Amino acid sequence: MTSEEIKLNVEKALDEIRPFLQSDGGDISLLSIEDNDTLVKVQLQGACVGCSVNQMTLKSGVEMTIKKYVPQIEKVINIEV
Repeated sequence: MTSEEIKLNVEKALDEIRPFLQSDGGDISLLSIEDNDTLVKVQLQGACVGCSVNQMTLKSGVEMTIKKYVPQIEKVINIEV
């Protein structure tokens, strides 16, 4: 996959997750893809900021869905505001 294809697939994964986050008053945005296309940096927004389960959401929801679309992604991290 090219870097552009990876970015498009990560965006597709985020589009799949977004309705669940928005139903709880949150959202997510893609900040960057780094380290030879293996690290995704996102920013949780709205109600997701400061939520006690946001790390669980990040790992079991966001990271798992992104890896479904782009298996070479190794890690997804949230960059706080």
